Amino acid sequence: MNRRQLIVGGALSSLAAAAPALRPARAPSGTPHRAIRTKINRQIAAGVPAITAGFIHDGRLWVEGFGVADLENGTRATADTAYRFASVQKGMTATAVLQLAERGRLDLDEDIRRLVPYFPAKPWPITARQLLGHQGGIPHYVNRAVEQHFTDHKDTRAAIAIFADFDLIAEPGTRFSYSSYGYNLLGAAIEGASGQSYADYMRDHVWRPAGMVATRLDDPLAIIPHRARGYQIVDGALRNSEFIDISSRFAAGGTRGPVPDLLRFMQALNDGVLLPPSRIAQLYAPMRTRDGGFSGFPGTEGYAMGWNVMRAHGQRVLHNDGGQQETRTMILNVPDEKLCVATAQNLERDDEDVPLVLEIYEAVLGRDFPLPERS
Repeated sequence: MNRRQLIVGGALSSLAAAAPALRPARAPSGTPHRAIRTKINRQIAAGVPAITAGFIHDGRLWVEGFGVADLENGTRATADTAYRFASVQKGMTATAVLQLAERGRLDLDEDIRRLVPYFPAKPWPITARQLLGHQGGIPHYVNRAVEQHFTDHKDTRAAIAIFADFDLIAEPGTRFSYSSYGYNLLGAAIEGASGQSYADYMRDHVWRPAGMVATRLDDPLAIIPHRARGYQIVDGALRNSEFIDISSRFAAGGTRGPVPDLLRFMQALNDGVLLPPSRIAQLYAPMRTRDGGFSGFPGTEGYAMGWNVMRAHGQRVLHNDGGQQETRTMILNVPDEKLCVATAQNLERDDEDVPLVLEIYEAVLGRDFPLPERS
């Protein structure tokens, strides 16, 4: 096994004591690894600088890095390469909210302003439950030319101030409308309910209990081991990603870490490390609007709390993806199969015909993933 691969007892030894034990996957030269490697190497050949991909299946772990994480310095991608997580972080924030609800520190159905009093009153109260399902009426990015390109560091109050005075786009509970700002407001509520900063609460109650010791809020000034450099395509040529400070997205997409930590997060949910079964059921239940209408993205069964819910071969499939400057990430969790899949790359794009996580699903389980028909 080469240095780019990761198995328990090697680079994961420090994590194994903090989370459920995992076993090495089958010999990496065999199926499904050969099929997965072939698919990834095609993407590398097509111009993606670096990809790290992995899965846990029935307690066995496989993770491997491909390509180059830093082109200017020739640093190879490995299992330890730290990518920006982007929006796959939302499931982590949702987990923290449900932990606090379980402990009686947060009421999912009360006005969020009780915990975030500096957020201005709106025509209707907004609840944590509504925010978790993107039904809070909070807009997404209004002026993308400004809001997606901040270069200054923002604390929680400054991040909330960006959208605090925006009008709601709908009465809360009546419409699904994806909003990273809504998850930032949940991050502020976590602080209000716990008395800790968002970063400290996540470290103490989500990341460390799950064994995610390399996950942290991104910081351009910090020395972060194994940090991937990001790239974009400009006029057909590969260029460095634009510099931005993602602290403005702190609870919605402001985190950096390696792919094994994404796998450990999903495994910790499946093993009951982070939430009891009743809260897991709540986390994964597709929400509905107040009138009982569908709430989510087309081609899914709906949006739950931080997760898109799909179904394949009669089994529930939880999925999330993220994209921003420097990164593209995807995670997939099939609890009935004890399968978790995660991928990250350092090229900004949104043009995969079939996402790599679904190809890994197919390689591991030996069956097709039924994709929804495109309109």
